[in-house]
Amino acid sequence: MNIFNTILEKIKFLILENKDELNIENLNDFKGVVVESPPTKFNYDLSSNICLILAKLNNLNPVELADKFKIKLIEEKNYFDEIEVAGPGFLNFRLKDFFLKSIVKEILISNKTYGSKKSNKNYNIEFVSANPTGPMHVGHCRGAIFGDVLSNLLKFNGNTVTKEYYINDYGNQIKNFTKSVFLRIREIKFKEKYINEKNLYPGEYIIEIAQKILNDKVDIDYDNFLHSYEVLSKESLNHSMNMIKSDLINLGIVHDNFFSESELVKKNLVNVAVNTLKENKFVENGYLDPPKSEDIKNWKKIKRLIFKSTIFGDDADRALQKNDGTWTYFANDVAYHSDKISRKYDSLINILGADHTGYIKRITAAVSALSNNKVKLHCKVCQLVKLYKNGKPYKMSKRAGDFISVNDLLKEVNKDSIRFMMLSRSNDVELDFDFDKVLEKTKDNPVFYIQYCYARINSLFKSLNLDINDTINMNTERFILNDYEIKILRKIFDWPKIIETAEYKHEPHRIPFYLYDLATLFHAYWSKGNDDVQYKFIKNGKINNQNTLIIIKVLATVIENGMHILDVTLPKKM
Repeated sequence: MNIFNTILEKIKFLILENKDELNIENLNDFKGVVVESPPTKFNYDLSSNICLILAKLNNLNPVELADKFKIKLIEEKNYFDEIEVAGPGFLNFRLKDFFLKSIVKEILISNKTYGSKKSNKNYNIEFVSANPTGPMHVGHCRGAIFGDVLSNLLKFNGNTVTKEYYINDYGNQIKNFTKSVFLRIREIKFKEKYINEKNLYPGEYIIEIAQKILNDKVDIDYDNFLHSYEVLSKESLNHSMNMIKSDLINLGIVHDNFFSESELVKKNLVNVAVNTLKENKFVENGYLDPPKSEDIKNWKKIKRLIFKSTIFGDDADRALQKNDGTWTYFANDVAYHSDKISRKYDSLINILGADHTGYIKRITAAVSALSNNKVKLHCKVCQLVKLYKNGKPYKMSKRAGDFISVNDLLKEVNKDSIRFMMLSRSNDVELDFDFDKVLEKTKDNPVFYIQYCYARINSLFKSLNLDINDTINMNTERFILNDYEIKILRKIFDWPKIIETAEYKHEPHRIPFYLYDLATLFHAYWSKGNDDVQYKFIKNGKINNQNTLIIIKVLATVIENGMHILDVTLPKKM
């Protein structure tokens, strides 16, 4: 249950029921009216701006309207225990004990689904999509975890999600990668000196791939690169993708679908997509202005196929062909998204790296053009990750060549810490990943702090000879809570709203932020019990207050649900 929606619907109903007496004529469909958590200084359960909004629409004094409406609310005996008119006309509510009790009962019943919104849409989320020319680096890692957790979040809300990886296995970078492997094979087989030419790949992983191909005794011409290219390229890419998939699995990530760019080209899907654009007159033969970074003297004015992306909000029209008439990378990407549209998803989401920000408008325009504005593409950019150890930038990997690999990261820090900390900032800001902090067993290490909270809860249940999954009966006549329990319960009420906002804005980082705040409230309560016997959970081997156990069980449920979405483990003891 979402208590904010429940109370919002109730106060809207009461307004409609009493609008003549309150002199309200214009409701404007209650646009802008919200129920939310008030600032903690007010010590109320909920707050609403309804009187401010409606007073403005009807030329009324908001405080006077709030005073009148307060009387109607108090008459509703099943919900409101105390109501305050605050500031310019806000209403702060304190809810009745038995109503709070009914909400907690529903949370206990819903258990693993508490907070879920049940959206029931069909999503395609494309993420990672790193060039298959070597192991994943830390930049890929952030986008990979972001995409995976966003997928889990959408699934938690009842959606169907296809997690997709677009394999960029076509173009010059693949030729350079294959040549690098070929030269390393000759180095191993014929003791030939490896010459690191421009655009070749220097990492030691190239040697590993070359050795695997030799061990597999692949039937290729080791003396002629062109003759061996097709087979060698396939074998090299296979080993490289296996390396990437292994890194992803070690991060807890498994994609549902891998889509090959080279297969797209073989199936002539680019022509199909371009013809669709032509039919709708979104493509023309024309000339582009020289890029701002281009020296005009060196610019060649060549007629080519151009996608009129400015019609759909892009800053400039985009070339579909290169100077030599072959398709641009963008043209291939248009064909790929055309294929995704044909698979009938309700929504497409792309998780992009920091260097792809300028690409968003053109590909969004292409999706709009190809789908007649029926399919929306949402792009989320994950900014750079900076690694620090002992207060200094972390050194680059020799094995990878010129970047820090995910494999290196996993040797230093476990999967749980990586997944959690990669979401410790919004995706659109740079992230500092400090190895020392994520290994600390203190409040400054949020993943430890939440796991420790859950372990403490389990130890509490164990001391009462209970399991955290045991059913706890709410058999007390009144639902009386102390100050710490009220704060925890109010925070628990926020959970469905956190989930709703995180899904709507595609911002999964809201979940670890929330879980840390919730764990902090529990640890404060635990510590208070050590200082003040009045707040001790257990006395003489028994729970001091059955309601306390209920609140703590509900808290544990929320932590379980949140960490399940993050795919971070919850040990029962630490």
